[in-house]
Amino acid sequence: MGAGRALAKGTGKLHIRWMIRRDMAEVLAAELASFEYAWTEEDFLRCLRQRNCIGMVAEINDRIVGFMIYELHKGKLHVLNFAVAPAHRRTGIGRVMVKKLIGKLVTHKRSKITLAVRERNLTAQLFFRGQDFKAVRVLRDYYEDSREDAFLMEYVVEEDEDALFAPVNRIAQFEEK
Repeated sequence: MGAGRALAKGTGKLHIRWMIRRDMAEVLAAELASFEYAWTEEDFLRCLRQRNCIGMVAEINDRIVGFMIYELHKGKLHVLNFAVAPAHRRTGIGRVMVKKLIGKLVTHKRSKITLAVRERNLTAQLFFRGQDFKAVRVLRDYYEDSREDAFLMEYVVEEDEDALFAPVNRIAQFEEK
C-alpha cells in the first residue's frame, strides 16, 4: 500500500514527512492517548535536538495521526517512540510508517531496526511481529518509570549484508550476452 493512497474508507490520503516544531501539540496528544508513561514535550525536544535523532509524522488531511522517533546508529536504526492516534489504529498507518523506515535501511547503509517494547504491551508486540520483527532478548528493569521489563525486538534485512550494499552495474543488465 503506497503512502499516498487512502487507507480506510472515508479517510484522506496519508502523507509521511519529517516532524517539525509546530507538530508537537498533535504529537503530544497522540502520545498521551497512547501511553500510561508518556513522554513530555521536553522529552521530545531533548531527543530531537540530538544530531542522530529523527522525527517522522503521518498525517491525513493536515492532521497528525501518528509519529515515530528513531536514532541513527552505525549499523542500525533504533526506534525510541512510535504511536498511532487511537482513532486511526488498525487502518494501516503503522504498517506504512514501518515500511517507510525499513526503506531507509538501504539508503542509510544499515541492516537492522531495533526497538524495545514493554512486557505488558501485547498489542505492540503483536503489531511488530506482524511486520517481521523478532523478539531477541528480554531487557530486565528496562523502564525507569515502572521498572518493567521490555522485549528487544529487531527487524533484520534478510539479504547478505555485503550483497545488499555492493555497488550495482546497472548498465551491464542492458548489454547483450
